[in-house]
This record gives sequence, structure tokens and C-alpha cells, in this order.
Amino acid sequence: MSNTLIGPMRPNFLVLTPACVLLGIATAFWSGASLNPLYIILILAGALMAHTSVNALNEYQDFKSGLDLITVKTPFSGGTKSLPENPQKAHLALITGLVSLILTVCIGVYFLIERGPWLLPAGLLGIIIIYTYTPFITRHPLFCLIAPGLGFGPLMVMGTDFMLTGHYSWTAAWASLTPFFLVSDLLLLNQFPDVEADRQFGRDHLPIRIGRPLSAIVYIVFLILTYVSIIAGCLLKVLPPGALMGLVTLILAVPVMRGVVRHADDIPGLIPFMIKNVIINIGTPVFVALGLFFARR
Repeated sequence: MSNTLIGPMRPNFLVLTPACVLLGIATAFWSGASLNPLYIILILAGALMAHTSVNALNEYQDFKSGLDLITVKTPFSGGTKSLPENPQKAHLALITGLVSLILTVCIGVYFLIERGPWLLPAGLLGIIIIYTYTPFITRHPLFCLIAPGLGFGPLMVMGTDFMLTGHYSWTAAWASLTPFFLVSDLLLLNQFPDVEADRQFGRDHLPIRIGRPLSAIVYIVFLILTYVSIIAGCLLKVLPPGALMGLVTLILAVPVMRGVVRHADDIPGLIPFMIKNVIINIGTPVFVALGLFFARR
């Protein structure tokens, strides 16, 4: 029972959410906002519920379609296999996804009341991404590439900043580019092992459309843009110089870029670089956030 309930949540993946929320908290702090502890707790809870919802709904829909029955499981792709092992409990994943989505909406409504209607467009777009990710977004290469980054970048970082400050800021918008490029890359790389299985079930992401080697080039471009956006933000004085702390992860990023190109069609050889890519995804926004905290005006 516990594996069937917890497995579709993909709890190991949820670590990414606090890192992105922390970046939004940091932009609000750097702008001079006072940080309401209750707001922070609710924001983090809502973000975790949103991430849980998309994970559980994806797990349920991939099981019902039969996709999870033919994918080869890796640490970052192929599903958790908790539903194929307990098919009679599959409805628990659906319930988890829907309940998590409802809780996310409830927290969003609270902040709409507290902060006003300008939060509504971001909230609605977030709900659309969660609900349509598996049945629609994964069948359109461009949407599939940018939707994850949009959710964890502009929506999560700018949304957090807005809920703490009551307004949108260029600092939060620019800082959100870091997780935008990183998380788009994360999902792109995680699609590499599932190309053959995904193709059979009508998915159409970049590794299917243009192949893994060319997708590896897209991965490199997005990873480079992550660091370019941090440097450019500091040069434009939208971000403080402390944000350059995010460049620390270049130590990992450079060998990962080489490894992804070298092992694009060699999935076992690619796995170690997928692990390092996760570290980059979590570490970079955390380091940028720390730089913002230390640079408080």
C-alpha cells in the first residue's frame, strides 16, 4: 500500500521544488520584503502539492496507457513501476494527483484573496500545465521542452516572489531563467532512455523528433544559457553580484556537457551524467539564492 501511494509521488524528485521556491524567497528578500513565515510555509506546501500532482497524474496516465509496462526503468526515467507491480491500486495514484491539485488550488485561492488578481494568470497556467502535461504537452516537442522549465522557473520563482511581495519584479523574472533552462534540460535529458517506448505511444519530444545526438546539442545550449543568464543579470544590475555564486556548478556542468554528447546514444554510459545533471539542477538555484541573501541591500 505505502509503495503504491508514495511511489507515484516520486518523492526523490520533489527535492527540486524547495530549491526553486528558495530562489523566489531570495529575490523577495533581496528586494527588501519582510518574509512572512506563514506565507513561506503555504507557498512551499502549494509548490510541493503541484509537483506531487503532476508526478502522480503522469504515473497514473502512463500506467493506464500501457507505457509503463514497456519502459526500462532508470533512476530518472521509465516511471517508478509501483503501479505495474500493484495494478489493483492504480486508482490511488489518480486520487493522489487530483487531491494534490485541489490542495494547490486552495492555497492559490488564499493568496488571490491576500494578494489580488494578478496572481491568477500564473496560477491558471500552472494548473493547465499540470493537467495537460501527459495527455497533451508530451505530444508536442516545443511545449514538451519548455513546459517543465516554465513551471519550475517563471511560475514557481515569480509566483513565490509575488506572494511574498504583492507585485512582480524584474529581479524575480530574471532569476527564474536559471531554473527555466535547467529544468527544461532535466526533463529533456530524462527523455533519452525512453525514446523507443515513447514513440510507440504517440509521444513526440525532441529526442524522438531530432534524435538523441542533436538533442544533446540543445541540452548544451540550454545549460550554457543558464550561466549566461546569471552573468547577464548581474551585468544589467537586475541581479546583485552575489548571484554569481550560481557559477560554482560550472565545475560539474563542463564535464557533464562533454559526457552527454559522448554518450547520447549510450544510455548506461549516460546515467552518471544524468545524476550529475540533477545535482546541477538543485545546486545552481540554491547558490544563486544564497548570493541574493548575502547581498541584501
